[in-house]
Amino acid sequence: MASIGMVTNFLEGIAPLSLQEEYDNAGLITGSPDWEVEGVLCSLDCTPEVVEEAIDCQCNLIVSHHPIVFRGLKKLTGDSYVVRTLVQAIQNNIAIYAIHTNLDSVLKNGVNERIARVVGLDNYSILDPRDDDGVVGFGVVGELERPMNISSFLHHIKNQFGLEVIRYTPVGDIKKVQRIAVCGGSGSFLLPKAIEAGADVLITSDFKYHQFFDAENRIVIMDIGHYESEKFTIQLLHELISNNFTNFAAQMTKVNTNPVRYFI
Repeated sequence: MASIGMVTNFLEGIAPLSLQEEYDNAGLITGSPDWEVEGVLCSLDCTPEVVEEAIDCQCNLIVSHHPIVFRGLKKLTGDSYVVRTLVQAIQNNIAIYAIHTNLDSVLKNGVNERIARVVGLDNYSILDPRDDDGVVGFGVVGELERPMNISSFLHHIKNQFGLEVIRYTPVGDIKKVQRIAVCGGSGSFLLPKAIEAGADVLITSDFKYHQFFDAENRIVIMDIGHYESEKFTIQLLHELISNNFTNFAAQMTKVNTNPVRYFI
């Protein structure tokens, strides 16, 4: 039988907790590593609805990308979705494990490698390396097999990610795109690195209004939304766990935890 500790140790072999950012809270948030795993539910976020789903499908471990707890809690009175999620999980003996910026920062089996594959990039590498070997860092840059014009590429990204909308900057003199940088989640800080790497496009999310000006016609910024940029992480986690553990079922959440809606 597999324990929760065996699953979390496996995941930390791929993305060690030491790689998470200082502000992060990856790791086991509720539950015990000694519990036997009855089933795993993979999600991007952990919400009361996801916990309810875990109860219904008899999963006692939720592996989510985003930690439900980012900062200290001073009371457990149920006045926020964070507290309601934690209380519901604890009352039902459900463990919650988060694998966040540590999974963002590894190349192999990482968030951004999965995005690169969805986009269709070849010869990809870490955009902003944080080690000498180039296997740890932020973002990925790679190349399309063939150049595409902007209109075709926008349609390609919309279809691949199932998007309703893309915010993007003027294309200027960029007629064809081939070298593409990607970063799941909030990747505006990588704009200078993407330009330096010669990328025609940076695909990420959470750009503020004035940050779009920084493209200055040197690169096309495509902001596709935070949830949308990272949603394939659910599939990634499910594959990693399913392919390495056979004595329990791993499932992907059917709950859309995206808090943003679009009026088209």
